[in-house]
Amino acid sequence: HLRRGYRLTEVSNPRITHEIGRLQRSPNAFRALMARSEPYLHYILNEIEKAGLPAELALLPAIESGFQAHVYSPNGAAGLWQFMPATGSMLGLEQDWWFDKRRSVRESTRSAITYLSQLNKQFSGDWLLTLAAYNAGAGTVARAIAQANRHGDNPDFWSLDLPGETDRYVPRLLALATVVADPEAYGLDLPEIDNQPYFASARTHGQIDLNIAADLADMPVEDLLALNAGHKRWASRPDGPHELLLPIDRVAAFEQAVAALPATGRLRWQHHTIRAGDSLSRIARQYGVTVDAIARSNGLKDTRIRAGRDLLIPLSDSVTLADSGSIGHAKQRMHYRVRKGDSLYTIARRFQVSVADLKRWNRVGRYIQPGEKITVFIDPDA
Repeated sequence: HLRRGYRLTEVSNPRITHEIGRLQRSPNAFRALMARSEPYLHYILNEIEKAGLPAELALLPAIESGFQAHVYSPNGAAGLWQFMPATGSMLGLEQDWWFDKRRSVRESTRSAITYLSQLNKQFSGDWLLTLAAYNAGAGTVARAIAQANRHGDNPDFWSLDLPGETDRYVPRLLALATVVADPEAYGLDLPEIDNQPYFASARTHGQIDLNIAADLADMPVEDLLALNAGHKRWASRPDGPHELLLPIDRVAAFEQAVAALPATGRLRWQHHTIRAGDSLSRIARQYGVTVDAIARSNGLKDTRIRAGRDLLIPLSDSVTLADSGSIGHAKQRMHYRVRKGDSLYTIARRFQVSVADLKRWNRVGRYIQPGEKITVFIDPDA
């Protein structure tokens, strides 16, 4: 289905051949990459086809983020499509305390299609220049074209003087698309990905703790977060939208379970913004918990607080710091089930923690086995 919509891979160039060779030398990494695409690829391809864009663009998140919706780059780009904060804001991808739309599967994909379409119009329908501009910025590509024209050189992608990363970026996508079209021809194995929707929207009828939602959906919380990576906190935002993306086969049972959930069972935590005149004792009385519980949950060393800061309020003194989302020095605990091909290094990189921390939290040595459950403490703001 993906291959039928190809429009870019008739190009032949030594740089593409080089990138195909790199994929061939790492067959396990290629298979793991494509396996990670499973929750997203059908949706992305469907949206790209509706917009009339080349199907190869559905593989762009493989190059940008390795099909990992939650990731931030060191320079602050986020999500499957790796939008920088300013570009995201320009495209309407709001980023606030509760939610980062750059990491939302649906929102970011629609914005990526809008942005790619705008760039393609700017570069007169040339998709290779469009991809270069997506990576390096339209200004960088326009200046390279102007320089080529001044020197009487060919202003196509392969001839332009572009940053080294961009020189590799376009061939990497074309190489991946070429291999995906016929993996056996290159000695590679492509995992089976069903040609049908993977996820659907489930109503939550209000704010809900994401760990509770995962329990109701009978799925690991890390799998729920992979589909709902826009959420930055321990719970969905209080003012909605009151929905979560879930695997299609989990939606009906989840909606039935969440509708039966009492109001007191939806949250373990409350969000409180400190106002002028607030004190910990006053806030504790307001929510019916102890000062000590608030202090522990927010990593406070004393009772001094500052107006404008956000606090996590445990709705019961029995809730511990390890169950909380992150504010201040608090971390969010996640359980990750080890998959084939995982290592402590790849898991540490995925969650932006150190291998040493993973070993300490789980009391493990160098080796882990598929099926093991690994505890990870993450900072949603990282």
